Amino acid sequence: MQEIKFAFEDLKVYEKALDFVDTAYLLSRNFPKTETYGLSSQLTRAATSIALNIAEGAGDTNPQFNRFLQIAIDSVKECVVCARIARRQEFISEEQENDSRTRLEELSKMITGLQKYLRTNKNNVNR
Repeated sequence: MQEIKFAFEDLKVYEKALDFVDTAYLLSRNFPKTETYGLSSQLTRAATSIALNIAEGAGDTNPQFNRFLQIAIDSVKECVVCARIARRQEFISEEQENDSRTRLEELSKMITGLQKYLRTNKNNVNR
């Protein structure tokens, strides 16, 4: 049987976003049960939002894709704050926070680079 694949699944930034979703879920497993509907949920939802917005915007017009990428950047910032709060509350180690921030910085740079590319090619339609 042939594998069905969507074009956005070939984007490296999308793969990196999925990798961070895995990281967010791993981190949140160590949070106290009292945070199930609090910080844990916020972190995993924000991380998931990064990948979802990349997927949702891909294949649309470049300005529209750029709009979804901006939402993804905003979700990256949410994840940075969630990781910082988790560290301050001692839910994660300094090393885990630093690893998260490194991954988020890379994602941010990749998304920003894609946004710059889209702005210079305004009239193209992504496929």
